[in-house]
Amino acid sequence: WLIAALLAFGLAAPFVVSSLALSSYLTPWLVWTAATLGLNLILGWAGQFHFGYAAIMGIGAYTAVHAARFGIPWELAVILGGGMATLIGITFAFAALRVKGLYLALSTLALQFVMDWVISHVPAISGGTQATLQAPNLKLLGQTVTSDTGLYYVALAWCLWVTLFMLNLRRTALGRALVAVREKDFAAAVIGVNSLYYKLLAFATSSFIGGVTGALLIFTFYRAVTPEQFAVNVSIELLAMVIVGGLSSIIGSYFGAAFILLAPGLINKLIAVL
Repeated sequence: WLIAALLAFGLAAPFVVSSLALSSYLTPWLVWTAATLGLNLILGWAGQFHFGYAAIMGIGAYTAVHAARFGIPWELAVILGGGMATLIGITFAFAALRVKGLYLALSTLALQFVMDWVISHVPAISGGTQATLQAPNLKLLGQTVTSDTGLYYVALAWCLWVTLFMLNLRRTALGRALVAVREKDFAAAVIGVNSLYYKLLAFATSSFIGGVTGALLIFTFYRAVTPEQFAVNVSIELLAMVIVGGLSSIIGSYFGAAFILLAPGLINKLIAVL
């Protein structure tokens, strides 16, 4: 029912809301929801901390933008962004997963700071500390997509795909193994579940979702990429989206992302009225 409701609402939204609301609220909400679901895979299902998810998204964004600027088809560029995020994410995970609790959180936070420094100080990646890297137009199947409605539907399709993947994850052996690792990793090992393997698999899958989502955030919303868009405060906001919505809750990820995105604007309007 969740997929059906989201599909019905998503398809009808461009006909019932203004173009401004579509581009300023609904499109980023769908993209950030996909990011929240990806982070929830690690926090909610695998029970592992991750304080560097914005860095993962940034890796995907920069990779996809550079690939598209070099003439690589947009679809392949986005996949390359997800692949690069997966490669770097799982590399850090090999070291981070040897520790637990607070030490794991600090290890993933180190990923955030390292990526922030690299992106800001390597001109070949970002163009410089204060540089803005313009993203090419989104080209889906060779057709340029520039309208707010078209970009919205691209974000909707990706969010639906991630949601469907997470819904089916519950029914798979992978999902059950991740839950076992989350509850008691040593007890899972007793029944034959390789906790390190499944943790790495969770990090890899989540990193791919984060990398692709970061690329889509640039192509469908920001239209340009800067280091500040994927700083440590963004990782904290993503954690807040997961926690507010509820760990391992798919529908909660939608509400958590909506709350964190919309609450500041609504509070400002309320204060202005009062």
